[in-house]
Amino acid sequence: MHKSSSGSTLGPGGLDLTQTFFKPITYAAPPSPTKRHTKISVIGAGNVGMAIAQTVLTQDLTDELSIVDNKPDKLRGEMLDLQHAAAFLPRTRINASVDYSVTAGSDLCIVTAGARQIAGESRLNLLQRNLSLFKQIIPALVRYSPDCVLIIVSNPVDVLTYVAWKLSGFPPNRVIGSGTNLDSSRFRFLIADHLDVNAQDVQAYIVGEHGDSSVALWSNISVGGVPVMSFLEKQQIAVEKETLENIHRTVIESAYEVISLKGYTSWAIGYSVASLARSILRDQRKIDPVSVLAKGFYGIGDAEVFLSLPAQLGRGGVLGVTNVHLNEEEEQRLRDSAKAILEVQSQLEI
Repeated sequence: MHKSSSGSTLGPGGLDLTQTFFKPITYAAPPSPTKRHTKISVIGAGNVGMAIAQTVLTQDLTDELSIVDNKPDKLRGEMLDLQHAAAFLPRTRINASVDYSVTAGSDLCIVTAGARQIAGESRLNLLQRNLSLFKQIIPALVRYSPDCVLIIVSNPVDVLTYVAWKLSGFPPNRVIGSGTNLDSSRFRFLIADHLDVNAQDVQAYIVGEHGDSSVALWSNISVGGVPVMSFLEKQQIAVEKETLENIHRTVIESAYEVISLKGYTSWAIGYSVASLARSILRDQRKIDPVSVLAKGFYGIGDAEVFLSLPAQLGRGGVLGVTNVHLNEEEEQRLRDSAKAILEVQSQLEI
């Protein structure tokens, strides 16, 4: 037996077995028009793309998953490998193709594709190569899924999210970068590990650039609803700034450490992006630190720059940016982070 293009099973001579295997209910009403079929497309079948795809499947986040890559053999192999797990997974239709038409009608398009940095290559040159790649990817996604939300995962994520926004013509609420969502998870893990508590009970954000100029919001950390810094102050427990800086530095260097040990990062970013997908598709209105258009927020001014801020996510994409109180040093560092991104962004030909 084989699958037809419509997904029905055909027997010898083209007989549709679904018509003989099941006897239809008489006088049945058609499916409710309010029932929603969800579709996610992942662009890039590398380690990150496949970790996202695998996590999306195991968490039952979509009815249909499409994967696009420019390597047809690897792509088909990955598709078959996932399809062969059908008996162990929630029912999801899995498609894969080098042709972007397979993404048609997506609710969410997740872009992980990107050029790899060559030894000795400048960051700007890498960016220019990724810009060329995005000029092929983004218009194709827009053509086939004009109402989708875009999540950009490719690095450098903040600049490439800006690129995707410009190329797509979408309103800014529908273009999101994975940003510091994973950095914040690492931050929460380190604090939880230090205090021997569950990381889910730690509220802590890394904002700004997903990179060296990111900002740790120490003034807003709470554990189990208790503001940590004010608690320590009331208990007259001194915290050395060097200790805080070392924890932040560990967060920044975490990805480099994983890459040096196993060659790439995959599982954590897979869970991170799947969590964002759930927030959006299920309209959960969770607050996540993701890369958004920061124009007009936290003293950044009129600059068209994308960087991570705590944002509420729902079916429409970014529903709003949380008005988190920053102290003067944090706000200045956030503005400096915006300048660092803008400096690179201004050199792009877009």
